[in-house]
Formats: sequence, structure tokens, C-alpha cells
Amino acid sequence: MRKRLLQVSALAVALSVFVAGCGGDAKPPAASGTNAPPAAGTPVQGGEFTFALAGSPSGLDPNVVPAAVEYRVMRAIYDSLVVQLPDKSIKPWLATEWTVSPDGKSYTFKLRNDVKFHDGTPFNAAAVKYNFDRIVNPATKSKFAITLLGPYESSEVVDEFTVKVNLKSPYAAFLSSLGQAFLGIVSPAAGEKYKDQLVKNPVGTGAFKFVSWTENSAITLERNPDYKWGPLLADNKGPAYVDKLIFKIIPEEATRIGSVQSAQVSAAETVPPQNIVSLKDDPNVKLLQAEATGIPYTLMLNQTHEPWNQLNARKAVQQAINIDAIVKTLYLGTYQRAWSPLTPAMLGYNASLENTVKPDTAKANQLLEDLGWIKGADGIRVKDGKKLTLHYIDNSPNREKRHDIAAMIQQQLKQVGIQVDVETLADSTPAVMVKGTNDIYGVSNVSGDPDILRSFFHTNAIPTPEKWGHNHTRKSDPQLDQWLEEGLKEQDPAKRAEVYKKVQAYVVENAYGFPVYVFPYTVATTKAVQGLKFDSLGYPLFYDVSLKK
Repeated sequence: MRKRLLQVSALAVALSVFVAGCGGDAKPPAASGTNAPPAAGTPVQGGEFTFALAGSPSGLDPNVVPAAVEYRVMRAIYDSLVVQLPDKSIKPWLATEWTVSPDGKSYTFKLRNDVKFHDGTPFNAAAVKYNFDRIVNPATKSKFAITLLGPYESSEVVDEFTVKVNLKSPYAAFLSSLGQAFLGIVSPAAGEKYKDQLVKNPVGTGAFKFVSWTENSAITLERNPDYKWGPLLADNKGPAYVDKLIFKIIPEEATRIGSVQSAQVSAAETVPPQNIVSLKDDPNVKLLQAEATGIPYTLMLNQTHEPWNQLNARKAVQQAINIDAIVKTLYLGTYQRAWSPLTPAMLGYNASLENTVKPDTAKANQLLEDLGWIKGADGIRVKDGKKLTLHYIDNSPNREKRHDIAAMIQQQLKQVGIQVDVETLADSTPAVMVKGTNDIYGVSNVSGDPDILRSFFHTNAIPTPEKWGHNHTRKSDPQLDQWLEEGLKEQDPAKRAEVYKKVQAYVVENAYGFPVYVFPYTVATTKAVQGLKFDSLGYPLFYDVSLKK
């Protein structure tokens, strides 16, 4: 999931309880880069804005789907109860205000009374209850929204526009999580009508309404003419400026970027490093970037497989991988190297981990020798007649040059006698989530709160054939569980930060994961585009977009 960069505020201030009305009206990140445009001019009404996606969404039901490519489309369709601003404060959106019980386990939201779903049905307290209850219903098979709801217990309709949400225990990240599109509110009527096919028939309250979806080609949305409840992230106060928002699905990098240069599309995402370098001086293209906070791209070792259940075997891999060489070679100085399983802008980021892990092939070789793995004639280590192999699973297409990372690691680990077998899959879910056949697997995720670590390192996040999960170490570690549960409940931001610093240090010191890079989410646009912004997580916002004539 995930996306990221240099000018986004590094303020990782408290995400405890912000009541509506507190704090300043911080604006979303502006563009960064050497040819960043001046402030947008007067918005122009009309036209079609086309945005080239690097991948194809699997569905558009926020209660169900888990990935970043879906998020980019869903944010235009679905609104959330609250919005998180770049300064990390929480502000009203579909909820006008809220109160929190003294024990931190109940939130009572007052809701807007003038909002309707795209199908004409009213947004109200019953709709909020429907959504949250639907997410936790096992039949829904929620993959990520259920994690964001945390220790959800129940919702009560107090009156038509007041809903009380009850938690089993305090959850410091609750309001931040509510601001994500994965907890965007779907139409209950549509949910009942389409059921599991809501993924292809999305109905929300957002600035754009779903029109059509041509598989692996395009998703078309149109302006919601009744929209007047946009978030504080936006300057717009009425309906969107463009008539249509069309997402073109163009996985091939060269085609995607060329489509912007030739003005066949208005904008394209995930500009590769070589094009970031070459486009900076292109007078016909604007580059916009944002850092998405959360989990940077991190490689995790499956500890249910030998010998990766042994600390020194994992340490050997850690010492043999040259992350600096990988990042510099593949990303040409456009990506930041990651040192922690959290990105730098996150609350509690542990800066003391920077420059602590450096490649040492001699040490890696010694660790493996001490474990009884002896190099054979072909240079690959053997123990008890078994070769030392590492099964590396990656996804297709080659997102962010991740295939190239696998190839470089294959060569680096070969130098210390580890044979890396790379398997590239269009759908890695059966192998990674269900069967766990991988030894190593790369993950990333976008989040506004360090509680995201719980989704990747807690025992409850270990995937099973019955349950989706992102703990690809598959390690049940009581110490990590204790800290992650402590951070989940702790309301004091300074104390929370210290808890998460311990988690990050533990993950790195015990070689549970190998952080690789912090992704700079980069969008290229034509000169006609104005008003394209990013939310506090680094996702693009299309509500303010207009096209100069």
C-alpha cells in the first residue's frame, strides 16, 4: 500500500484526541521540485482531467480493498468522517464535531445533515453504523479497513445525525484512521444492492460519481453537482471544477510518461527516477512530489522457515545486503534510503537508527560459517546435504524497480553463498498470504500514525488461510506485542513516540525487516493543470483541479 517526499511537513505532532475546532487550518502540501509551479490561478470550470495510474485497481469498495492504487480513485468517490491536515491535526468533514469519553473508549460524532450519497439516499448516523458493522462482519472479508477500525466494538444511533462509536479499549490512532479513504463511507443502499459487487459499483458522497470501468483500461467519474462539503484540505467550496475525472491504466513507465509529454493525458503518477531527472528541465511538464508517511519499502524474512528463524542467519542476510548501493544505483539520488520500518515524518521516528546498519560481507560469511553452512564447489553453502537457498517472491509489474532490487540482492547474497530464487507473480496472495511459501517478501504501506507497525509486526497480523495479514515475518513475539498494544492505548504523544522508537530498534536489531527506500510519490502534469494537491498521507486530491484553456 502507499507515498512521499521532501517538502511535506516533518511535524509528527500528537495524534491523541483533537476535538473539532482546535488548531489552525493547515493546507495540503504544495508541489516541490526545481520547476514547481507558482500558486494556482483562478480555477477554470469544465473539461476532462485524465490521470494515468501505474496499476489497475482490484476494486473500489473501501470496506474491502487494501491497496494504494485503489485509494487514489476511492478518495474522489468517498468522503470520511474527519480529515487529517498536514500538521497532523484532525478536523471535521462529514462529522461536524465530536466528543470522547474520559476512558477513551467511546466517540460521539455529530454529523452533517445536508449530505446525500450519489444514489440519492441520505447520509446519517445509520449509514455510519452500517459501514463500521459491515467492515467487521467476516462475510465482508475486509483486508485493511478492519485493521484501521482497531478495537471496534459497536455503534449506536443516538439520533438521526448523532452516532456513538464504542471501542473495546482506548485507540490513540482512531481519529487519524477515520480520515483515510479506506474508512470512507459507502451508501448502505448500494451495499445491500450490490453486496460483494460493490467493488465494481462504488457509491459514496464524494466530489465525483462513478460512471464506468473498462477493465485494465480506464475508470470514468463525473462531477457530483450537489457537492458542497469538501474537506479543509481543499480551497474549493462547491462542486468540482472539472466535468469528468478519468483514470487511465498505463502500467508501462515509458508509455505513461510519454502520454503526459504528448498531452494525451493530463497527469501521470509514479514518475520513475530517470524521468524525474530528465523532466526537471522540461518546460512543458510540471513535477509534483509528496512524501507518504507510513511503512517504507521493507523486506521481511519469514521466520517459520529454517534457517531464518535463527538470529545470526538473519543477521548474515542483513550484513550481506548493500542497501546504499541498491538505492543509489536504481534511484539516481531521487529516493531517500530508509533506515527504519517507519518513514522519517512519522510520530516517533527513531533517527538513532540512521547509519547503524552497514554491509559487511566478511561478517556475513563468518556468521554463516559459525552456523555450519559451508560453501560448496559452486560457491553456494551447504549443510546436512541441503543448499542454503532463499525464496524471494515479488509482484508484477515492476513497481518502483522492485524487480531490480530482487536482482541486485540475488547477486549480493550469492557473494556470501546464499542462492536466491526469485519468483515474480501477478498475484502473490496465494503464495504469500495463504501458503507462506516465501522466505523474503517486500512490503510498504501509507499511514498517518505509527500504529501502522501493529499491522506488520503484531501476532494478530500474521496471515492465515482464513485471515488477511501483513506480518510477513510470521513471528509471534510477545515483546513486540506488548509494545504495540501499549502504543495503541497510550494517549500521551511523547510516551507513544518512545514506545514506537523501541519497536523500530527491535525490528532492526533482530533483523526482522530490512528497510530499503522512502518512496517519493511523483506526479508529472501538463502545464494546463492547476490545483492538484496531496493529502497528509501523500495521496493526490482532485477536488481543486482545473484545466487552463
